[in-house]
Amino acid sequence: MSKRVFITGLGAISAIGGDVPSSLASLLARKTGIGTLQNIKTRLAHLPVGEVKLTTNELKTLAGVPANIPHSRTDLLGIIAAKEAVKNAQITDISEFKTGLISATSVGGMSTTEQNWTDYLDESKSGDFLSEIESHEGAYSTEKIADSLGIKAYLNTISTACSSSSNAILLGARLIKNGLLDRVVAGGTDALSKFTMNGFNTLMILDESLCKPFDDNRKGLNLGEGAGFVVLESEKASEGKERLAELVGYANTNDAYHQTASSPTGEGAYLAISETLKLANVKPSEVSYINAHGTGTSVNDLSEGTAIERVFGSKVPPISSTKVFTGHTLGACGGIEAVFSVLAIKNGLIFPNLNFSTPMSELAFKPNLTLLKNQSINFVLSNSFGFGGNTTSLLFSKV
Repeated sequence: MSKRVFITGLGAISAIGGDVPSSLASLLARKTGIGTLQNIKTRLAHLPVGEVKLTTNELKTLAGVPANIPHSRTDLLGIIAAKEAVKNAQITDISEFKTGLISATSVGGMSTTEQNWTDYLDESKSGDFLSEIESHEGAYSTEKIADSLGIKAYLNTISTACSSSSNAILLGARLIKNGLLDRVVAGGTDALSKFTMNGFNTLMILDESLCKPFDDNRKGLNLGEGAGFVVLESEKASEGKERLAELVGYANTNDAYHQTASSPTGEGAYLAISETLKLANVKPSEVSYINAHGTGTSVNDLSEGTAIERVFGSKVPPISSTKVFTGHTLGACGGIEAVFSVLAIKNGLIFPNLNFSTPMSELAFKPNLTLLKNQSINFVLSNSFGFGGNTTSLLFSKV
């Protein structure tokens, strides 16, 4: 068993960069990746999104996958980010330690299904597209990522809406601490699709301009796509290599308040944050920065903000939402934002909350508006809150 769990590798791809260095460069330049949709034909193409500006074929080349095996856009984004994380962790022999993969997604291969569904329904053509349709299942992407990494000891797929990849990281840490695995590649991946765009549009929570988290005039979120993975390692597995950060706290709660809306009192978020700090034995005053879930919707920002004030009182630490850069990447957001949280620790950074102008009337705090450099970052709290009240918080510590 391992008492401690370290992050030794990072991998990410999103609208602001095809890897971690380019993502960090965009964050430092305050450069958002949210813009015009290019890769999907839809009546909602006028809505701004955080899209990876590569075609699916270009992603296949970048991922280096076999041409004869079907891969959805979700698979490819995950493979690219997971490979980067493993390389960043300087892992050359995946079998040296008992290694698992826990990958999260909310839509799986939906984008591929949409492209082939009409032909699949045509009996004269359906056989030609059967393998493509099979890639729809969420666990398919986990299998393809595992194949690309050579991981066989343990595979798991998490799908708890927008808290999915944070829960993947949480589960990975628990498996390591209980001695079941020595190393876990954990995170998540999701691609844009008509299904998600139409679904969120039906909920009337998509902003027709750039999202404004924690702004009194916020009108909704911008959807995004991408993948983010971290390599978690035990004390033994991480010996002799750079430990980028330590995962010292985590909690998942569910207030089951509503199918899609967060509770107005922020009960689930309050419990997740409180239990995370309790597990880590860290006082609220010790938290250096909060990477908020911060979607920009009316209900979510109020619920999360209320929960934060319940925990931190009048002394809320610097807080921002990085979804203003990437868009809301759904099941991938916790993985991508875990990468950003570790980057904040390693580089002494607090990222800005772009597009903000008017403080929320219900909250006393306002988000951090400037890029803060050379900060002493000891603990970063990262929140991910999903549909159905499934809420997760992670706490990363400087090593």
